[in-house]
Amino acid sequence: MKRIGIIMHGVTGRMGLNQHLIRSIVALRAEGGVLLSNGERVMPDPVLVGRNAARLEELARKYGIERWTTDLDGALADPDDAIFFDAATTQMRAELVSKALDAGKHIYCEKPISDDLDTAVALARKAKASGLKNGVVQDKLFLPGLRKIAMLRDSGFFGKILSVRGEFGYWVFEGDWQTAQRPSWNYRKADGGGIILDMLCHWRYVLDNLFGPVKAISCLGATHIPERVDEAGRRYVADADDAAYATFELEGGIVAHINSSWAVRVRRDDLVTFQVDGTHGSAVAGLTRCFTQHRVNTPKPVWNPDQPQTIDFFNTWDEVPDNQVYDNGFKIQWEMFLRHVLEDAPWRYTLTEGAKGVQLASLGLKSWAERRWLAVEPLEI
Repeated sequence: MKRIGIIMHGVTGRMGLNQHLIRSIVALRAEGGVLLSNGERVMPDPVLVGRNAARLEELARKYGIERWTTDLDGALADPDDAIFFDAATTQMRAELVSKALDAGKHIYCEKPISDDLDTAVALARKAKASGLKNGVVQDKLFLPGLRKIAMLRDSGFFGKILSVRGEFGYWVFEGDWQTAQRPSWNYRKADGGGIILDMLCHWRYVLDNLFGPVKAISCLGATHIPERVDEAGRRYVADADDAAYATFELEGGIVAHINSSWAVRVRRDDLVTFQVDGTHGSAVAGLTRCFTQHRVNTPKPVWNPDQPQTIDFFNTWDEVPDNQVYDNGFKIQWEMFLRHVLEDAPWRYTLTEGAKGVQLASLGLKSWAERRWLAVEPLEI
């Protein structure tokens, strides 16, 4: 069986470990490798790279991986490894990816690809000019709930789409009397934190791919919790935005509004929900489930504040059945990228798409600072 060597940097972190190493590469290895269109299988052969030797050795032993190293330059110099993957800190990403391009490696990385738009555009241009395969993680497109939304859209279920409303987030504990669910760097500007940079990169590819290109943005950010407690029990100033309230104008006149917050308590179907309203029908999707209401079974409420509501609105929606098996979204995209590298299979999630995400986040921050709508111009890459 053929192999493909992958330099995996940043897999000791939560996302890199759980989604990319365990649920993607380790899972693909357990399945016997990636199946190509000619029936051949290719086995991913990762080398784990990071600064913590003991942790790398532990992970390699636990998941049956033969190679690990703390020498990134040495790993990049090895001609037997074709791909460089990065899931470490955003602030280091552009420099590391640029170095990997110079070493002739194909690139796959987490988003955002940079915390600075000029750097993101320069990186995308360099990747394009290199002729090397390159890609950025766009995992939410592969969520079962959003795949069902895409199916409804393609079937014509919505008619003309009018609006999209998204609610994302949950209460992240401050770290004093309950351990925080997210790392403390998320809440410090100096460390690349902030929900606008983190989440508007996601919302760019979700909106662009499912509903229409984003043409303009108005965004209000907030730092609702100004002090938190870090992993060592020390109090620190949380000066990065922990909530964002953004409205988007999409091509075709569609209006989208997405609230993103790490300071909100959940009373909805899931940690993220998207409601799509159209002339013929509406749908609400979470991570996995999706509910629809067609025009023919839409109830007819009447506003009367003097009487209790008699309609159980939740019961007027029908669930889209799971008529197919939905694999892990990160794993699906890894398979797509590996096939792109191995047999030039179709692929559109390049670093240019990553730069578009950074562009929207940058405009969101600028809109907040200037309190105004901003146009989202095409990037020249």
